[in-house]
Amino acid sequence: MKKVINQIYAKIMLVVFLIAGSMSLQCQTTKEGTMPQYLFPDFSKSKILMKNGQIQDPVMNYNMVTEKMVFIRDNIYYDLLLPEMVDTIYLQESKFVPIGKSFFEVLLSGPAALFIQHTGSILPAGKQVGYGGTSQVASTTSLTSINLASGYYNLPLPGDFIVKVTPVYWIRKDNEMFSFLNERQFINLYPDKAARIKAFIKENRIKVDKRDQLIKLVNYCSNLK
Repeated sequence: MKKVINQIYAKIMLVVFLIAGSMSLQCQTTKEGTMPQYLFPDFSKSKILMKNGQIQDPVMNYNMVTEKMVFIRDNIYYDLLLPEMVDTIYLQESKFVPIGKSFFEVLLSGPAALFIQHTGSILPAGKQVGYGGTSQVASTTSLTSINLASGYYNLPLPGDFIVKVTPVYWIRKDNEMFSFLNERQFINLYPDKAARIKAFIKENRIKVDKRDQLIKLVNYCSNLK
């Protein structure tokens, strides 16, 4: 019975892969071929551990704008749908787990687990505003002018658009998820330990946007009594 269920599950996943939002690689290109919406410079072979124990190994990358895992099959990009069926994805020496409809990178496991939600937004590159500077505010180009339907987010962007990357950090403690963007917000998660945490940050010159330093800080907080 279990074997039959696994076979049905595998067929469902195959159908999901094939009907996911897709677009030919030939549809939208730039002379640079840049794809800044992706977390990693290149697509690479991944390892997907499904919740039923099966393993998939597609060539993948992570789209920060759509917050979806994207894989390539027969020169077509597909969004990986139904993340709730996935247990863990291993990609480019990083580990990702599904949280809601997105995938968070796992930086630290344990009683106080630490994650990064990689997010980004597409903006016009901006127009010259004097002294060699540019401004998105000054630009009148609209995103609709390049027809950015969902499938197009997976393709190379025109050269006059950029991706603004805004990582969101999450910590899970006491079985609850808390987000933070900066040092102040992180300290606010530990109001009764704020003084000691501030002292540790100052002494060790911690920058919360540096992942190795942030891991060190979370480990320190986890050991505070």
